[in-house]
Amino acid sequence: MASAREIQSRIRSVKDTMKITNAMYMISSSKMKKAKKVLEDTEPYFYNMQGAITRILRHVPDLQHPFFSERHLVPVEERKIGTIVVTGDKGMAGAYNHNITKMTDEFMQGPGRHKLYVLGMVGRQYYTRKQADMDGSFRYTVQKPTMHRARLISDEIVRAFLERELDEVHIIFTQMQNAAVMEAVNMQLLPLKKASFTPAQIPADILQEEIEMFPSADAVLDTIIPNYLTGVIYGCLVEAYASENNARMTAMQSSTDSAQKMLAELSIQYNRARQAAITQEITEVISGAKAQRRK
Repeated sequence: MASAREIQSRIRSVKDTMKITNAMYMISSSKMKKAKKVLEDTEPYFYNMQGAITRILRHVPDLQHPFFSERHLVPVEERKIGTIVVTGDKGMAGAYNHNITKMTDEFMQGPGRHKLYVLGMVGRQYYTRKQADMDGSFRYTVQKPTMHRARLISDEIVRAFLERELDEVHIIFTQMQNAAVMEAVNMQLLPLKKASFTPAQIPADILQEEIEMFPSADAVLDTIIPNYLTGVIYGCLVEAYASENNARMTAMQSSTDSAQKMLAELSIQYNRARQAAITQEITEVISGAKAQRRK
């Protein structure tokens, strides 16, 4: 059994660690609440842009536009696929980063020529070690996402897609279903699918609005779709940021609970060690008294 002094040292160490985990829990909680508020504030922008594209497609259903080009003539094995991977800048967030890299690795095993655009220090270090084909343009921190950063990312992938450097663009990020459930998601950004903008069936007797597009529907979509993609990417970055802090909250709460259990066990061990030491001292005193009597 360890001595009382050693156990006291371990108790102090666990208490110091518990203070750190408690502080990290509070910080992550504050960051997550702010991120969720930002996400709620930006959702109307995203839905309005989506609604504008839906209205255009409803009035011009046969519209052929480069952003909707599936490029069927490109063989599956030769399709150039770009994937934006959103990881964290640091660990201590449970399985948050592992789930993203696992989904990305599985996706890269599929057909096609894969190129990664990795956000977050953890992901960049991981795929640098694996020597993956990784673009170095997006060396951004994932802390406090901004619309400006999302627009830079959107401009780059739109340019690469229109210039046929990429045939598909995906983004892999973590989506927070609720406080307890988070899920890694692989979302296709380009080419856009008309089916995702198809509204519910409108009854024949419902009057639909008339719209006029100047100079043309193609020109309007050339402006709207890049802004729509910027909104989608920004939403993904904010969602991932909130999910990361939620995962860190859960990990820190679990660490704090484990520390409390360790303190309870160490307290019992300390009391036993102290009682054993007292018993030994009493025994030594009695033994010494008996020895004096014999003399």
